[in-house]
Amino acid sequence: MNKKTLILGATDNPARYAFRAANMLQNEGHDIVPVGIKNGQVLGKEIIKDKTQIFDDIDTITLYVGTRNQAEWYDYILKTAPKRLIFNPGTENSELQKLAQNKGIQTENSCTLVLLSIGQY
Repeated sequence: MNKKTLILGATDNPARYAFRAANMLQNEGHDIVPVGIKNGQVLGKEIIKDKTQIFDDIDTITLYVGTRNQAEWYDYILKTAPKRLIFNPGTENSELQKLAQNKGIQTENSCTLVLLSIGQY
């Protein structure tokens, strides 16, 4: 089942976990939407830097933005209203988790790469 996934903190750097997640997600048949602060492309898709470009069909946001830089993304995440928000290692944030849960968004402290590799995505 295709779970359209917004990768928040997307990068064109192949050494970064966000890039590896994009590859794995696409290889597993999930559509990806790369969103971040740097120019570049991920698997032929331009990284979206415009916080006013809200998507209404996102199943999952997988988070690759460190806790101290997340506050500027709170509104974007909540307006996108995904079904699920994955906090990858190093992105755990109880404040954002509570805000998301109050909007009916399922939250998960997990690793997208691990979830995909064990078939639990």
